[in-house]
Amino acid sequence: MIVELVNDLKNKNLEAEEYVERTYEKIGKYDKYTNAFITIRSKEEILREVKENINKGGKLAGILIAIKDNISTKGIRTTCASKMLEDYIPPYDATVIEKLKKEGAVIVGKTNMDEFAMGSTTETSYFGPTRNPWNLERTPGGSSGGSGAALAAGYVELALGSDTGGSIRAPAAYNATFGLKPSYGTVSRFGLVAYANSLEQIGPMARNAEDLGLLFSIIAGPDDKDATTLDLSLNFEFKEQNVKSVRIGILSDILEMSEKPVSGVIKDVIDKLSSEGALIEDTKLGNAEYALPAYYIIAMSEASSNLARYDGVRYGYSKYMEGNWREVYAKNRGEAFGIEVKRRILLGSFILSAGYYEEFYLKALKVRNLIKKSLDELFTKYDILVSPTMPILPPKIGEVINDPVRMYAMDLNTVIANLAAIPALSLPAGFYNDLPIGLQLMGKYLSDIYLINISSYIERNVTKLYNLTAPIKI
Repeated sequence: MIVELVNDLKNKNLEAEEYVERTYEKIGKYDKYTNAFITIRSKEEILREVKENINKGGKLAGILIAIKDNISTKGIRTTCASKMLEDYIPPYDATVIEKLKKEGAVIVGKTNMDEFAMGSTTETSYFGPTRNPWNLERTPGGSSGGSGAALAAGYVELALGSDTGGSIRAPAAYNATFGLKPSYGTVSRFGLVAYANSLEQIGPMARNAEDLGLLFSIIAGPDDKDATTLDLSLNFEFKEQNVKSVRIGILSDILEMSEKPVSGVIKDVIDKLSSEGALIEDTKLGNAEYALPAYYIIAMSEASSNLARYDGVRYGYSKYMEGNWREVYAKNRGEAFGIEVKRRILLGSFILSAGYYEEFYLKALKVRNLIKKSLDELFTKYDILVSPTMPILPPKIGEVINDPVRMYAMDLNTVIANLAAIPALSLPAGFYNDLPIGLQLMGKYLSDIYLINISSYIERNVTKLYNLTAPIKI
């Protein structure tokens, strides 16, 4: 637990040198296999900052944290796992980074991800794929796969990710860790390199529910630099929420579309929740088959607009500067963007083009509204909604990357929360053939803390799975 680790460092039960050395020894031994990090800071610099922050104090005094490589960190390379930004060093910190530093956290490095957060397996990275510490032949999920793998491998206790359609929850599920996609507007997006503004959120990732809650309490809150943040006071009271008499709706239409090994593990957890006194009832989302296409239409449209700035003139890779502007743009973008990013830009531009905007984009917005209304109605009957986080087991490296439709289908269960702006949390549910499976909890808007408290009870009394470290088999 982070609270205990902070106290150990403060009281010198654990020396700063030992803490840092242990971290770097593990990263040095195993990350050549997992490839969780794109950038690792020097051990000497980290040790100095850890010592300084232990003396200064704070909720995270001296604690090492891993940051997804699409969140701006002043003076530390931020690449978005793309050749386009391979050498970019931000001149400012994202708001969440400022908040972490204020509480004494120390950034150990920037984690690998799908290029510009576009992917579900962390295989589209320019810096090579991240591998799942539980099984190096498997993917860790995406796009925050590096953060998930760093937690599962035991490199760090805390990490930040971003979630546009499941990018925090997929790695949490596939790495047997905890991840929260917060309610839209509870965490500032200032300093997050944009993919799809109306869908994405920065969120906490951790090895247990208590640490997840602590990290969320630090990064949440209003920000003058992000007009979408909410000026409200959240009651950060984290405690185990007994599931007795909690009304739980099982999304049967989502559950039925999952692989049998996945649905089997989830059904076991549901049975245990029932035996703990939870009020279990099968229900359906409705319009579930339209959620995925609506999500991708909206996400790709926003991506095509956001990534227009990377042209080699204003931003990014600028190898080619001679010729007319069309040639310069085409050469720089053609060489610096990966296949998946190009695909989404092209599809997004097509969707927004004259004659297709109403046919695709406006229809997708209508579906989004229908899904939100359906969820609002369900939350009048249930306190939380439950489903598998991911419909399939972690795929093998190379298994889905060349089949975009199959890769997009992996996000079936997770995009719902992003479309509706509600919080969703993934926690370990169990294993099948030593491969992790995640349980997804969704709650009504601004019920983030309630979800964390429920997950704390489930991890300790139902699944009894927390603080798991993968036995990396080389």
